[in-house]
Formats: sequence, structure tokens, C-alpha cells
Amino acid sequence: MLLLLAEYLQQFHTGFAVIQYLTLRGILGVLTALILALCLGPWMIRTLQIRQIGQAVRDDGPQSHLSKKGTPTMGGALILSAIAVSTLLWADLSNRYVWVVLAVTLLFGAIGWVDDYRKVIEKNSRGLPSRWKYFWQSVFGLGAALFLYMTAKTPVETTLILPLIKTIEIPLGAGFIVLTYFVIVGSSNAVNLTDGLDGLAIMPTVMVGGALGIFCYLSGNVRFAEYLLIPNVAGAGELIVFCGALIGAGLGFLWFNTYPAQVFMGDVGALALGAALGTIAVIVRQEVVLFIMGGVFVMETLSVMIQVASFKLTGKRVFRMAPIHHHFELKGWPEPRVIVRFWIITVVLVLIGLATLKLR
Repeated sequence: MLLLLAEYLQQFHTGFAVIQYLTLRGILGVLTALILALCLGPWMIRTLQIRQIGQAVRDDGPQSHLSKKGTPTMGGALILSAIAVSTLLWADLSNRYVWVVLAVTLLFGAIGWVDDYRKVIEKNSRGLPSRWKYFWQSVFGLGAALFLYMTAKTPVETTLILPLIKTIEIPLGAGFIVLTYFVIVGSSNAVNLTDGLDGLAIMPTVMVGGALGIFCYLSGNVRFAEYLLIPNVAGAGELIVFCGALIGAGLGFLWFNTYPAQVFMGDVGALALGAALGTIAVIVRQEVVLFIMGGVFVMETLSVMIQVASFKLTGKRVFRMAPIHHHFELKGWPEPRVIVRFWIITVVLVLIGLATLKLR
């Protein structure tokens, strides 16, 4: 929106041309979303408290969580609002990738909002039934996959790229739709499973989102893409504005979500942010790198799958409680220790993911 205004104002002063630079708009996206989140956060927390939109706590979980009961939830709406406003202000709104990522984020956020609303407002412990949650995730995930497949302009946009191996590129054809569906829906649920401790999910999301922003910028630039032997996806660079907004909104939310949390993001935030990461990774053809950088999300998801499979097959549990962050809590780790150590793991994994840019 402001990009169009700047283009118009260039005829009066050439200084407005600076807004054309992606890096500047990415930085402005970070700052705008951060300021919005910090300014709106206290108002949103008060509103949630007044309306008694508080977190329910499982009785069979760690005893330290009982004190969290009643803490305002659905704070993910703050994140999504800041992301949407910042992106609409600074991004090139003629770019199709901006719209598909923003649409996926908000639609998956709507699924989470309905789930949270039923749990917190209607006091329905089941929330949105799993079959309906997965149904709508599938609808929106497949919709995004079909859109990206039908609008692909070059073969590379539907080709599987493997990190560390520069000589192998696998054309997916219609298989691209299936892969994209699983990446988007899988990422959405993985982040949602990770969102169980104060700040545990949001900081890895910010770090992975920032790294994906770098991939977007490099993939969208012909020279950088050729030099680094990564896919050149025309227009992908514009997503650095969205990634910047995600970073700013996430850090602003963390200001209130850090231990002990004043607000939780709820499914409205977790489902949306996970889907956003998956969609961006698909666009820049870095699904495998997302799997590496989001290793904490993968570990949390696998712990649940292993726990469920083990209990159904043998009647025994592998972990004291799943997802795995609760396992470490029940082993006696204080909550801040679990959180920070998972953050450290994410830093390492993100650096490994970024290293694949050169190790090809």
C-alpha cells in the first residue's frame, strides 16, 4: 500500500525511491509489526481478562502448570493482526506470493480461532472436533497447493530440491500438490503441538521465519540464486516483508508471552504461524531445509506419534508425557530451562539450515 504511495510521490521527490528496496521494506515490516504488537498487547490482554478468556489446564500435567489456569489465551490474534497490517502496508500487493501466504495464515488462524472459541467461550473441552479441524486444514492446504501449482511459471517452482546435492532435482508434476499439502498442514500442527510452554513455540517460529526470509530474498534475486545454486523463484523476494512482519509480531508477542506468560497464543496463533512457515518453504523450494531448521517442531510431533503408537500397540508409554517438553518437565527440569534449551537447539538447527546455502 505504502509502496504505491511512494511510487506516486517519486515524481515530486526522488528520495521516495528508497522505499523500492526490499531490505528496507523488510526492516520496516519488522519495526511496524513490533510496535503494533507492543502497543496493542496491553489492551488485548485487558480485554481477554475482562471477558474471562482464560487458559484451561490439564489436571494430569505438570503441577507447575496449575498456576497458569485462567491466563488469557487467544493472544495469537495479536500476532496475526500485526503481521497482516504490516504486510499490507509495506509489501507489493501485486505479488501473488504475498497474497497466498497471507491468505493461508489468516485462514488457518480462523480454524484456530473457532477451536479456541469453543474451548474458552463455550466451555467445550473438545473445541473444534479433530475431524473438522483436519478437514478445514486440508481444504485450505489443498487450495494453496492447487493455486501455487496452477500459477507456476517455471518448472523449478514445482521441482524438489535437495540440500547439499546440487546435481539432483526431482520434477514433481502433480505430486507437488501432495507435497505442498503435507508441508503446510504438517507444519501447522507441528507448531501447535510445540505451543505448550511460555515462549517455547514463538521464538523458534521467529528464528525459522527469519531464516526463511533470507532464503526468500536470495531466491528472488537472479544473481544470488545462480551463485548459490538455489532455485530462482521470481517474486519470492517480496516475502521478506511478510517474514519481517512475522519476526516483529513474534518478538512483540514474546514480550508478553515470556515466562511467566501474561498471555498465550492459543490455536489461533500456532496453527496460523505453522502454516505460514510451511507455505513460504514451499514457495522457495526449501521443504527439506524447513524440516531441518524446524527440528524442534519435528521432535515435538514425533514424540506424540511415538507415544500414541506405543500405547496402542503395547499399552506402555515411551515418555512420561507427550509432547516431549512435558516429559522433561516431569523429569524435574524447570520450565525456563526447557524453553531456553529448546531455543538453543533451534539456533543451531537454523544455522545448519542456512549453511546449506553454500554447502552444495
